Amino acid sequence: MHTGVFNPLDPEQDGKVVTHLSLPYSIDRSPYYQIKIPICHIRNGDGPRILLMAGNHGDEYEGELTLLKFIQRLDPADVNGTVTILPAVNLPAVMAARRRSPLDDGNLNRAFPGDPKGTPTERIAHFIETDLVRRHDFLVDLHSGGTSMAHLPCGLIERNVDPVLHARSLEAMQALGLSYGFIADNGPETPTSIGAAFRAGIPSVNGEFGGGATVTPETMRLTGEAVDRLLMHQGVLNRPILVPDAAAPKETVLLGLDRQNLFIYALREAWFEPAVVLGEKVNAGQTAGWLHDLKEISRPAEALTFEDDGVVLALRLHTHCQAGDCLVAVGRFL
Repeated sequence: MHTGVFNPLDPEQDGKVVTHLSLPYSIDRSPYYQIKIPICHIRNGDGPRILLMAGNHGDEYEGELTLLKFIQRLDPADVNGTVTILPAVNLPAVMAARRRSPLDDGNLNRAFPGDPKGTPTERIAHFIETDLVRRHDFLVDLHSGGTSMAHLPCGLIERNVDPVLHARSLEAMQALGLSYGFIADNGPETPTSIGAAFRAGIPSVNGEFGGGATVTPETMRLTGEAVDRLLMHQGVLNRPILVPDAAAPKETVLLGLDRQNLFIYALREAWFEPAVVLGEKVNAGQTAGWLHDLKEISRPAEALTFEDDGVVLALRLHTHCQAGDCLVAVGRFL
């Protein structure tokens, strides 16, 4: 009654089941309260088993709304194998429109492998890694820049020490059909969903599809096309479900996000004025933007410059910044 996550799904049951995972969490208002995380399980015989997640960060809506529509449109007859869908996996953060959970300030995508006796965020992470991920052959986790960042739509994988798994993840990222895909180097112990896939021995791919805690027709279309393409590439779908009239896929340019100097941070409180836009190709020494000081109005603007060539992947949307805030991220060409 008081620990664990209750999962009513039978992984071998054919058909479509929409239900909830239940995580007990006693609160002042309700001693037997449970966090009810929506989940959909669709199975049509033997075949690939794909786990789709969004809402890992609660204010990243492109993936959340795309997977919600996918649940509503997908019929078991469209599926070869199994698709399990969590459109709001970090439900407390989703309901609060926050990156982190309001229950424990937990960042789910920094909490893996979690703790079965820990905070709500740690318990969700533990269940995903030790139960759901290990029941599937491939993990897909959809992200965006959230409230404070704009992110260039692109795929994301981590460099895997297993060359076979790395090749499968890379091939899947290219199947998204996005203009860019980047490879991060955080190692097998990374506390992210990709790290959970590493430790389960399965390939995985993430995507970044926009930002600003909002969606646009373009970002929704890109996200829908990417999900359709990836699941058809994996052999789970025979036809597109979300965007039947999809545009031709782009050839993916590979980028690296593996050096500290690819990020520009604020080192003091200031007001940031960018000099570049998302997707812009930049060179080392080029001006990235300026830090202004509205408290000391005689202080000249401080120019910030790029230390490496590449493409602008992410930009801070909030002009006011504090020391430690990331202002710009660049992916270098591989």
